[in-house]
Amino acid sequence: MKSAATLALEFSLKVVRPLARMLIKSGVAYPAFAQALKTEFLAAAQQELKQRGMPQTDSAVSLLSGVHRRDVRNLTRPAEVKAADAEAFRPLSLAAEVVGRWLNDAPFLDAQGRPKLLPRSAGDDSFDALVTRVSSDVRPRAVLDELLRLGGVAEEPEGIRLLAEEFTPRQGMEELAWLCADNLRDALSAGTANLLGEDKFLEQSIFVDELTPASVARLHQVSRQAWRQAFKLVMQEAQDRFNDDAQHAEAAQKNQRARFGVYFYAEPMNEGEKP
Repeated sequence: MKSAATLALEFSLKVVRPLARMLIKSGVAYPAFAQALKTEFLAAAQQELKQRGMPQTDSAVSLLSGVHRRDVRNLTRPAEVKAADAEAFRPLSLAAEVVGRWLNDAPFLDAQGRPKLLPRSAGDDSFDALVTRVSSDVRPRAVLDELLRLGGVAEEPEGIRLLAEEFTPRQGMEELAWLCADNLRDALSAGTANLLGEDKFLEQSIFVDELTPASVARLHQVSRQAWRQAFKLVMQEAQDRFNDDAQHAEAAQKNQRARFGVYFYAEPMNEGEKP
């Protein structure tokens, strides 16, 4: 029987293969990645020591992470906010929140529950009113410009039209990279928490092979339809929970974040590959 360490390493290598492909195609070679990875091992070791109630000394962090003590001293700065920690609580972009309200709030939906074409500024169902529901600190024109830049809306003579029911920017590698990283980080966190017995998060999938390209295309279409239905259901509940907590919960209690996602992937089977 394989040890837990061996299983964890094999699991990690399988997970990291698509990441290694992306790094190579983007011009990031192994030495640069290995050097950058040290900070993640150090952060993980510090978190583990904290959970155990143990002192986070250089020796303890070095022993647990395997990173040399010299690097521990150079790379750990307790007084500084770690970039990963700051990013973990990075709020959703205002543009994404506006689109979420557009897809969920009744004044901005038609009789079939689809996002309406919104007038620019006139009325309670206008684009400006929509932005104001989310934040009164940012000018609606600035939000509109950002959505136009990301390819999420079109500005037409009749009003503002949402171009897709899923907010997926067509432009900007940086935006796409952060969205992908956030999604994958939380999906992997759910899986590893389940493997370690720390929690029992929803983490399921459907797998099928020996399909034709036409069947894969049809399955992808059905998956998109299922996502739209799930999005509406979960988004409505998320908004209700947020509103209720904002009114009734103490500030100290509002310390949780959650993400719900769906993915679809297909590729040719390797020669001779069987289920």
